[in-house]
Amino acid sequence: MITVRRSDERGRTKIGWLDSRHSFSFGEYSDPEFESFGALRVINEDWVAGGAGFPPHPHSDMEIVTYIVGGAISHKDSSGGGTISPGEIQRMSAGSGIVHAEFNASASEVCHLLQIWIMPSKRGITPGYEQKKINPDAIANHFARIAGPEPSPNEVRLVQDAEIWAARLDADNEAVHTLRPGRRAWLHVVKGEVQVGEESLKAGDAAALTDMTQIQVRSRAPSEVLLFDLA
Repeated sequence: MITVRRSDERGRTKIGWLDSRHSFSFGEYSDPEFESFGALRVINEDWVAGGAGFPPHPHSDMEIVTYIVGGAISHKDSSGGGTISPGEIQRMSAGSGIVHAEFNASASEVCHLLQIWIMPSKRGITPGYEQKKINPDAIANHFARIAGPEPSPNEVRLVQDAEIWAARLDADNEAVHTLRPGRRAWLHVVKGEVQVGEESLKAGDAAALTDMTQIQVRSRAPSEVLLFDLA
């Protein structure tokens, strides 16, 4: 079954330096139909103005993943930090408690990013930070895993039975992902336009995929997608 979540149906927070769209309930935005999807709790699509960002703030017991669409963001917390650019993935395990800050690395250009929260399988773990480059050849017209509980060298670790897969598709190409029994998936379109079954999805659109064994994603234009494979 395919349940579509359209971009313009998402929640929105807009202040002077931030324009944010929420796929699931977040902050003052509440949507009982989209509280979470399995362990996937948050997908916020953020546009951060040049020179601006999120001042130091606390988190606990959450796997927080940052995926850059355009620009770059500087991150700093008590366990590490760095600058994240397109083609990289960052994971921060908030665990028993962490304070971090994120600011646009450019004084003038907008940073466009996805911040993803996954509920961990264990609470109170030691906080940690990890950042990896995504192999561009691996995701070219194919799905490749970029995060999971037992990561390979080009993946970040998730403390949860959850995986993140990415694909960057040329126009009129197809990427296929097989779901094991008992799994479900959430597909988020980062860029472009794709078709899944009878549904056409554009940038910002998403789809919950349940009771399926194989997911076929065909691009109608150059496209980039993330797929969350969840218990």
